[in-house]
Amino acid sequence: MSAPHNPNHNHLLAALPVAEFKRLSPHLELVHMPLGEILCESGGKLRYAYFPTTSIVSLHHDLENGAMTGIAEVGNEGMLGMALLMGAHTTPRGAFVMTAGYGYRLRAQLLMEEFNRGGPLQHLLLRYTQALMAQASQTAVCNRHHSVDQQLCRWLLLTLDRQPSNKLVLTQELAANMLGVRREGITEAAGRLQQAGIISYRRWRITVLDRSGLEDRACECYEVVKRESDRLFGRGREPVAAAYAGAGRDAMGWLGANPGVCVPT
Repeated sequence: MSAPHNPNHNHLLAALPVAEFKRLSPHLELVHMPLGEILCESGGKLRYAYFPTTSIVSLHHDLENGAMTGIAEVGNEGMLGMALLMGAHTTPRGAFVMTAGYGYRLRAQLLMEEFNRGGPLQHLLLRYTQALMAQASQTAVCNRHHSVDQQLCRWLLLTLDRQPSNKLVLTQELAANMLGVRREGITEAAGRLQQAGIISYRRWRITVLDRSGLEDRACECYEVVKRESDRLFGRGREPVAAAYAGAGRDAMGWLGANPGVCVPT
């Protein structure tokens, strides 16, 4: 039996102290996020912030010739809607669901009211903004300097980090768009990984058989992004909930198992 849906399956929401979580929880709306659903278009108005739990969202830039290039992924570690924190009501980036699942959405105005209070949510979101910017900038470096094989390995690893399974469902077109390369290049790169026994795939249903092999073939960009995330939210530092009036929610699960969401220094 699958676990019931719970906002605590999103790490940012799970890290909030009781008072902040109680203010937000009545306004969190559970939503199904099907594969390919467009959550916001480039230049579109941001009406909601999204906190994925089992889904993964792709952020991308659209070009005038109709091409699309992925710049970052958002899963259960984060939130979609960072432009709101900068005072913007529109975003230059589009976002669509690349892995179907569920998440919670919160009206943009309510998020801003809570963010402007300061405190734990503001600190968490500012830290996450830095992590997301690091991912986006490293993606730009990777797309410019590394091979399609290396880019595909990086992308697969980032996706695996955001889900409990070693199985992924995607299309050749989606993978090519995410990396900004030809479809043929993606097919050839996936074929080489399959021949090496690192993945198996049939009709772009991918099973990762050897994660360590995937890490060995990835460029340094995956580790750069992971190190920055670990630095910002790493283990062994004071949990944000414990730093604010001792109001941690360890009994609710995530902080007890992940004692690493930390206060900015």
